[in-house]
Amino acid sequence: MGLEIERKFLVLGEAWKDGGPGEFISQGYLNRDPARTVRVRIKGESAWLTIKGRNEGLARAEFEYPLPLEDAKQLLALCEGPRVEKIRREIAHAGMLWEVDEFLGDNAGLVVAEIELGHAEQGFERPAWLGAEVSQDARYFNSQLAAHPFKRW
Repeated sequence: MGLEIERKFLVLGEAWKDGGPGEFISQGYLNRDPARTVRVRIKGESAWLTIKGRNEGLARAEFEYPLPLEDAKQLLALCEGPRVEKIRREIAHAGMLWEVDEFLGDNAGLVVAEIELGHAEQGFERPAWLGAEVSQDARYFNSQLAAHPFKRW
């Protein structure tokens, strides 16, 4: 079984933009049930189908499979609700890789940083641009942003 252990934080200021131009991501949800989300994601010329289980603290089951790009485009058309679109920058800091997502469309104005860990208690150095932790706040789950966009909060 795949396992994702992730912490999520709001991002402050603009210093994080030093990470380069980033890459556009478009994703949609075939299922947004908290017990099992099923996501289709296109990033550049690559695509994946991802199935995630219910959060158990900071961890949850995660299974990810590559898809042919044309299949992913057709699957996106079957997804529930609007797509979540964002620019992702990968930023190395103190030996760790951060994924910083700048959301677009109805989620514009929201910038979130995520770090994947080897175990829930793993320590890491916080970049200066890191704000409040929102790992346990379901409003910030991408599956929820598709149904309840940031601009409507």
